[in-house]
Amino acid sequence: MARDDKISMPTSGAGITRYFDDYKSKIELKPAHVIILTILVIIMEILLNVLKPLT
Repeated sequence: MARDDKISMPTSGAGITRYFDDYKSKIELKPAHVIILTILVIIMEILLNVLKPLT
């Protein structure tokens, strides 16, 4: 049978800190912007490889 006079301790987060609550970046990128930037970098790489002088 459980005793009711037991002292209960508060639950802890086991040392886990939630950094997303503490810090908010001033630069926020949407996923579409990241995809567009990646595609532009790939196109630039292809163009540089095609247009470079053959040595």
